[in-house]
Amino acid sequence: MPKRPLPVIILVTALAAGLAAPAPAAARSDTGGVSVVGGTTQPVFSHAEAIREEVYVETGVDSDADGSPDRVYAQIMRPAETAEGMRVPVVYEMSPYRAGLNELEFHDVDRELPPPGQRRPEPAPSVLRAQQRDLFTQTYYDDHFVPRGYAVVLAESIGTGASEGCPTAGDRSETLAAAAVVDWLNGRAEGFTAAGEPLTADWTTGAVGMMGVSYNGTLPNAVAATGVEGLRTIVPIAAISSWYDYYRSDGLVVAPGGYQGEDADVLARAVYTREDREVCAALMDELEAGQDRDSGDLTGFWRERDYLGDADRVEASVFVVHGLNDWNVKTRHFAQWWDALGRNGVDRRLWLHQSGHADPASVRRDEWLTAITRWMDHWLYGVDNGVMAEPAVEIQREDLSWTTADAWPAAGTRDVRLGLTAGTGGAGAIGPVPGRAASGGQPLTDDAARTAEELAADPEAADPNRLAYLSPPLAEDVRISGTPTVELRASLDNRPAANLTALLVDYGTAERLDYDAGSGELRSTDYEIVTRGWTDPNNRHSPAFTSPVRQGADYRFTVEMQPDDYVFEAGHRIGLVVIASDREYTQRPAPGTRFTVTPGHSRITLPVVGGPGALGG
Repeated sequence: MPKRPLPVIILVTALAAGLAAPAPAAARSDTGGVSVVGGTTQPVFSHAEAIREEVYVETGVDSDADGSPDRVYAQIMRPAETAEGMRVPVVYEMSPYRAGLNELEFHDVDRELPPPGQRRPEPAPSVLRAQQRDLFTQTYYDDHFVPRGYAVVLAESIGTGASEGCPTAGDRSETLAAAAVVDWLNGRAEGFTAAGEPLTADWTTGAVGMMGVSYNGTLPNAVAATGVEGLRTIVPIAAISSWYDYYRSDGLVVAPGGYQGEDADVLARAVYTREDREVCAALMDELEAGQDRDSGDLTGFWRERDYLGDADRVEASVFVVHGLNDWNVKTRHFAQWWDALGRNGVDRRLWLHQSGHADPASVRRDEWLTAITRWMDHWLYGVDNGVMAEPAVEIQREDLSWTTADAWPAAGTRDVRLGLTAGTGGAGAIGPVPGRAASGGQPLTDDAARTAEELAADPEAADPNRLAYLSPPLAEDVRISGTPTVELRASLDNRPAANLTALLVDYGTAERLDYDAGSGELRSTDYEIVTRGWTDPNNRHSPAFTSPVRQGADYRFTVEMQPDDYVFEAGHRIGLVVIASDREYTQRPAPGTRFTVTPGHSRITLPVVGGPGALGG
């Protein structure tokens, strides 16, 4: 089975050149001018002749505290026929990126971890040019949907571009401002022209579908969690479901992949592109203080930016799309949102692909355009096209083929708990939990200068900066579907604070090309890091509070890895590699932090399709 494709960051450009040209007017049906063939709307309206207008929607928030409600700016494209009485549904995207970005000043991560309860000043931030941050600002939505009888609304989030207010990094103000556009489309909020004249949306049915990628996909999650009336469906692509899980992990400060040192304040300052550069300065400072890069605890700041708790308010259907190799918006976001929606009976569908932080139009273009059209047709036009009778889940496998299923995690998945055994000089073993475990400890010394990819290599060799454990060669393919976890019995021996990282690794039998996160280059390997997870030993009881460890005392630390759906091939070995700092994600203290891990009292739990029998147990 070939190596999974490398994670990529892709800027989506207009796909109009590849889309079907609008059919002549004579091809239109008699039902409101919309043509539906085979359960799918057809491109019969002119994109070139579409009406284009602007609106400033008055929101119910005053994020810049100037005494007046913030107004958000939006561009509208709708079929010319709407000027003659035709009413159409809306595909809506809210984005903080349309006006571009300011330079990003990242926090310096080469610093000592502060002892619990203490704060340490940060060094001066490092600067990275804004264009290196992923921007999903150009869409194909108008080219694709307007000819099919939809209006497309592209809005600018508060504090960005021509919108008023301040960017607030996913909190209630930002959410309600985005929801106000849905209210305006349904006659519940006021809109104005640039000259201040009232403007109404009398051309729409009020049925709205929100969609977008990355931050633009996160805002649909947030708005749906308000239960706003008129929002019929959302399509969150590579989207955040909890901002804590974007910038933190179980008490640790953890970066989104590729943006080491970014945090909520960095992103807010980057998108703060309204003309007045002083209005929101105090709020930016409040964001920096509120995010708390010292303790990493789950505080009220982060709870306000968690949409999972309001999943019971979601009335819209949800089409979740995520890359299994997305290390920017990590897979935990789709998995916990998918679970929360399921618990609350929300109509949902899931696409998982093998790329990284990407729009599915760049992964599986033709199939995606067909799928999203049929989805919007069903939920916004009420077309009875059977979309909800189809399998709920589509997954791209490692060989790039696609499979379907009715559930995720896969049916028949059971947690399989495996024990660890120390090796003699090199790798230890992963196997059945022993009845009487050996209690000897193994030392582990941190060195944040080394990457996880480097530390995962050559597991049979002794290495002071990692501990490795290997399963026997697999007799047949083994698929995991869900969230692997590791329980480590260990002590932190010489410092009051540390990072702790676990890597799940596929050790194969043939060399392959892999991406080195440290150097940014391709290299030849015989292994792949499948997934990983991080925890703060001082947050071993809860991410919400710090419980200082006593140096040298044994504790049980649980590391929950990022969810995945992956097949280990027959003949390969499943590996667990334990390290302290993860150079590309965690903060980087000076080398020398020491742990002692007791493998005989430690475990790894894998969500295996077929349960123990699939592992020969």
